[in-house]
Amino acid sequence: MNQDLSIFTLIANASFVVKLVIGALLTVSLASWSVIFSKFISLGRVKSSNEAFEQEFWSGKNLNDLFNSVSSKSDGAPLERIFASGMREFLKLRERRVSEPSALLDGARRAMRASFQRELDAMESHLSFLASVGSVSPYVGLFGTIWGIMHAFVGLSNLQQVTLATVAPGIAEALVATAIGLFAAIPAVLAYNRFARQIDRSAITLETFIEEFSNILQRNAGTPAAAPTTR
Repeated sequence: MNQDLSIFTLIANASFVVKLVIGALLTVSLASWSVIFSKFISLGRVKSSNEAFEQEFWSGKNLNDLFNSVSSKSDGAPLERIFASGMREFLKLRERRVSEPSALLDGARRAMRASFQRELDAMESHLSFLASVGSVSPYVGLFGTIWGIMHAFVGLSNLQQVTLATVAPGIAEALVATAIGLFAAIPAVLAYNRFARQIDRSAITLETFIEEFSNILQRNAGTPAAAPTTR
């Protein structure tokens, strides 16, 4: 490709609509990369913090002490917040003289389920944006290409003699929009699939912990202790 057909020259010579489409696609691509990097960091932090809390939880530490430690944190792991919500509800029901084991367990499970849903919503934030970019960008680029080809053929209609040299620039300008649409869509699709798998694995980890902690609470629901202290 010579200098006259460089990508920058093609964009500069494109019609206003094609330039508008290309500008929108580049903006969306930049936004999707921002989401990709932030989500990559946040999900990695979620995984490491969950693993650290699980190790501490199963180390044999007193659950009262663990609850006090977790409650004092301003920003902890999703597993910590789920544990704290279940433990808090369990203790509140005990303070209200609720002695029925099933009522204690149901209350704690409902609290943990509500916390689980909040954590899942937080992990899935901005994921729909990546899905939209991956599915819509190619069509937006195709629209720009179609419009550019139409604009090119309208310009060629005024020429007496049409050669490949006169057709090529207009067609190339139009195809740039499709290329940029794919440039925006492909990373978004790959990132969406990767993050969706990570979130599914994290959700399984959270649900497994809820079931395991529920079993601990069930074993301690009928005891006179203020809170479960053993596993």
